[in-house]
Amino acid sequence: MNISEAAALSGLPAKTIRYYEEIGLAAPAGRSRNGYRDYAMRDVHALRFLQRARGLGFSVAECRELLTLYRDRNRASSEVKAIALGRIADIERKIAELEALKRTLGELAEKCHGDKRPDCPILDDLGGTAGITEDLD
Repeated sequence: MNISEAAALSGLPAKTIRYYEEIGLAAPAGRSRNGYRDYAMRDVHALRFLQRARGLGFSVAECRELLTLYRDRNRASSEVKAIALGRIADIERKIAELEALKRTLGELAEKCHGDKRPDCPILDDLGGTAGITEDLD
C-alpha cells in the first residue's frame, strides 16, 4: 500500500510518517518499481503503535525504546513499566506547574477591577512593574 493508505490506516499524517522514517523511528518502507513507498500491514501496525505512544505523550526517544521492547519477546516488563512510570511523573509535574499558573493568574485576575480605568494589576505583573509607582514612560 502507498503512504496515503498507510497514513489513513495508522492515523498519522504522511508527513509524520516520512519524518519518523528520516529519524529512524520507523523502518523505511520498501519501494515499488515506480519508486513509491510500499507499506505492509506490519509497517502500519508499527505506525499505529507510534501514533498511540506519541498520543500518550511519550518522547521520540521513549517511543524508540518502547518499540524496541515491544518487538523483543525476551523483554522484561519491568523496563516497560519504568518508562510508563517516568511518563506519569512527567505528567504529574506538568499538572503541578499548570495548577500553579492557574492559581497565579487567578490571583491577578481577582486584583484587577475589570472596569474602564487604565490601571491593571495583570499588565503590571506581566510588565514587571507591580508595586512600582513612578511613571515608566
